[in-house]
Amino acid sequence: MATVLSKKPSKEEESGEIESRLARSLPKKKLRVLHFTWEYPPRIVGGIARVVEGLSKSLTKMGVEVHVITAEMPGSPKEQDDEGVFVHRVGIDAPAPNFHTWILLMNHFFAKRAGALLHEVGPFDIVHVHDWLVLPAGAEAKFFFGCKMVSTLHSLEYKRAGGVNSPEGHMIESFEWWITFESSVVIVCSNAMRGDARWKYNIPDEKIWVIPNGINPNKYNVPRPDRNSVKSRYGVAPSEFLVLFVGRLTHQKGCEYLIRAIPSVAKYYNVKLVIVGDGYMRGELEYTANVTGESWRMRFTGFLSDQDAVDLMLSADVMVIPSVYEPFGVVALEGMAAGLPIVASEIDGLAEIVNHEKTGILVRPRDSSSISWGISRVLSDPANAQRLVEDAKKELRERYTWDAVAALTLKSYEKALYGKLE
Repeated sequence: MATVLSKKPSKEEESGEIESRLARSLPKKKLRVLHFTWEYPPRIVGGIARVVEGLSKSLTKMGVEVHVITAEMPGSPKEQDDEGVFVHRVGIDAPAPNFHTWILLMNHFFAKRAGALLHEVGPFDIVHVHDWLVLPAGAEAKFFFGCKMVSTLHSLEYKRAGGVNSPEGHMIESFEWWITFESSVVIVCSNAMRGDARWKYNIPDEKIWVIPNGINPNKYNVPRPDRNSVKSRYGVAPSEFLVLFVGRLTHQKGCEYLIRAIPSVAKYYNVKLVIVGDGYMRGELEYTANVTGESWRMRFTGFLSDQDAVDLMLSADVMVIPSVYEPFGVVALEGMAAGLPIVASEIDGLAEIVNHEKTGILVRPRDSSSISWGISRVLSDPANAQRLVEDAKKELRERYTWDAVAALTLKSYEKALYGKLE
């Protein structure tokens, strides 16, 4: 029989260092992240839905366990595995007299669902809050999970509304400040917005991160539809140029300045303007179109399905983004991916996406004559327009894919968890 010799434990063994080394060599626990958002596809109100969807799916591919709490959508499952993203759609089971009351009720039910998740799947490492609309539920979840909170400010109320003068506006600003206070990292989508948020809420430099939004370019890598067929669907003849606007019909988007620009463009080019989207300004914009005397050149479509919108982008001649405030401008990336030359306001985040005369044409905001010049610049030189398109696609592939955005977001989570980057 072999003799077993005993030996005195080493200092490393006594200190537990060997066990620590073993723990470090074992597979790491999967990072678990809970997103709060009031919109997620197929519920799409603005740009937040696409941002959360694209980011979540890329984080999942990188090994993160991602859950999303969002509002219910008729016809969509309450619980869904969306390509690895666990989506929890919550019913708002109480009547509300107005939108802001509904938002507060929504947060109550979101917090209840988050509490249930604690028992169903366990605690989370990161709570990620998307804008002021879900801040109360996110802040509450942060405390009962005992985890860190990261937030994304998708826009700022004082810029979006052109000033804050109402009780509702002051409430939103207080929520935006609350986000910056509770969060370990505050993400914004452009350097312009970083400056605005830092000035407005006195956010420390090390706490605020610029991470751009992204898109899925493959959505536009499809066989092109018959252009003339698509154009005729919206009253545009084969011989006419199709000028495209896609966005909410609100003051922020500046569509009225584009409408007023069309008669000037039409003096030299046979154009039609197709306006995709809806909003509280639709009636006013239709009146503005009538006042120009050339409303027959303009078509309001309302909201369109994803497929119809993609077909239009693949069939148009130029996309115009005349916003007066745009913290980022995902629609510019979508236009670039579809191969459209872009004319955009030189403002906020748009001016960081569109490089003048390299990836698009920048024009002065709130200036119809400048917008008219920009459209004419594209239509007058097809070779230059094609060069803009090719350069834009190259930059899109390098900077604005969801995988690139997710990699930066993972680093922000690391900063929140450990206080430094390893």
